[in-house]
Amino acid sequence: MIRRLLQPTADLLDDPSPGNIARTAGLAAVALAAYGFTTGFWRSPVMGCYVALKMPLLVACTLGCNGILNGLLGLLLGGISFRQSLLALLSAFASTALILGSLAPVTLMLALNAPPPDSPDARSAHAGYLLFHVLLIAIAGIAGTLSLHRILLQRCNSPAIAMATMIAWLAGNGFLGAQFSWILRPFFGTPTIEVAFLRDHPMRGSFYESVWSRLNSITGGNATLATFSLILGLAVIALPVLRTLYPRPRTVPT
Repeated sequence: MIRRLLQPTADLLDDPSPGNIARTAGLAAVALAAYGFTTGFWRSPVMGCYVALKMPLLVACTLGCNGILNGLLGLLLGGISFRQSLLALLSAFASTALILGSLAPVTLMLALNAPPPDSPDARSAHAGYLLFHVLLIAIAGIAGTLSLHRILLQRCNSPAIAMATMIAWLAGNGFLGAQFSWILRPFFGTPTIEVAFLRDHPMRGSFYESVWSRLNSITGGNATLATFSLILGLAVIALPVLRTLYPRPRTVPT
């Protein structure tokens, strides 16, 4: 089962039964809980237990609330049923979770050997700790995305349809997942804030409002220009990549 999730193929979607979905979800939840515990453990063991619950909950909320949209997009773009869409996305999350879960012993040792949250170096330790985990999550997320693309390439009618389906799924899940991560914060545990399962007034504000406010602060009130420049830069980078992946068919002279 683990090998099948780490190297998934389109055959995985041939059995979108409730039992197979439940097994995949259970395996992902255990791996995310193990990694989540080590993430919050640096702040305190209680925080570790909180994050162990919240990491699987974040994925469950994202997929559960976005399930209808994911199913419709999969059906319209790639001809994939609702259950197959759920299983495909769940397998990608499971691949990411298994990678993170396998690194739990390493991240636990990091938490044990980092300066404690009540030390004078706690502020810099928290910043480095946060960046390290963001890097790990980004790498594992890329691996999960690649596994999802591999499944879609084998199931969809063309690479372009596979890419469109994957981007549509990731965009919807990313948009909703970011807001759920805001509601369920904290995950890393700021040393100066008391340990709690949720922040006071968790529904106040939004992830995007916070990002926009900080971007405005960094750019001196030019968040709009910075956002436009970022989108333009990503487009410039993406166009050559897309042309390499999907070259134009050569016309044969008659």
